[in-house]
Amino acid sequence: MRPFELTEPATVEAALASPGTFLAGGTTLVDLMKINVLTPRHVVDINELPLRGIHAGDGLRIGALERMSDIAEHPGVYPVISRALLLSASQQLRNMASIGGNLLQRTRCTYFRDVAMPCNKREPGSGCPAISGANRMHAVLGTSESCVATHASDLAVALVALDAEVRLVSAAGGRTIKLADFYRPPGEAPEVDNDLRPGELITEVLVPRLDWASRSTYVKVRDRQSYEFALCSAAVALDVQDSHIIDARVAVGGVATVPWRLAAVEAALRGAPATLASFEAAASVAADGARPLSGNGFKVPLLKRTVVRALLELTEGSR
Repeated sequence: MRPFELTEPATVEAALASPGTFLAGGTTLVDLMKINVLTPRHVVDINELPLRGIHAGDGLRIGALERMSDIAEHPGVYPVISRALLLSASQQLRNMASIGGNLLQRTRCTYFRDVAMPCNKREPGSGCPAISGANRMHAVLGTSESCVATHASDLAVALVALDAEVRLVSAAGGRTIKLADFYRPPGEAPEVDNDLRPGELITEVLVPRLDWASRSTYVKVRDRQSYEFALCSAAVALDVQDSHIIDARVAVGGVATVPWRLAAVEAALRGAPATLASFEAAASVAADGARPLSGNGFKVPLLKRTVVRALLELTEGSR
């Protein structure tokens, strides 16, 4: 780790006036600093800022410094969010990691994290060896000729499914943006992960009220049961009445460069009976547009099966 200066502002205004890299739980930033993937000269510790609180009512308002473990245990949090959090990392890391930091975490692509290797996300123009190299864990959706790295956050998948927004502030003012619009597929600029502007800070996550999201879940398929990133995951919420689907929200992770909303699957589910046949028919379009690589073609059928599994989990006993 290279030397750096540390400041600890007590107010949001002071933090925004301090140039540098913001540090919350540090579960991603410190790791990347240790291996010199990130080498900030000035780190701004924001843990004393008043950016906490979980408020349930007309939707959810979650302060950016709330820890993942506290959010998962809060009674007003939708099951899909709680489950996505509980399936993330380890208990120790969940006790430290903040919701804002989780949403900003960098990819776990091994080429990105190895400074001896080229990586367009770390060094634009250097190349993407994953395209022709070891790519079993990489994306099949939202990829480009420049990058095929997956987005790492489980929580972000659940929040995208629920149309969540993030509140961003800077010295120039504030703005609110949908999380689905916040993340950027790599295109020709894979070094840009999201729409966070220089000097901006996430202060709050906003989840619209959705009463039927009480019937929701998060299914995560991975190589081992704990402390592992997803090969494929599905965040699903269903409104089921009289054994028919009135509305649906579906997003997936582990298979795309950003949290991936499946609008076509949602459309196929609306009005359909809550049956295995309907679920399989809807999931058949889940991988439309996929571009599998040499080592991850299995993710196409796995994606479809994971969506079906989540739908079955939500409707068990109602069919």
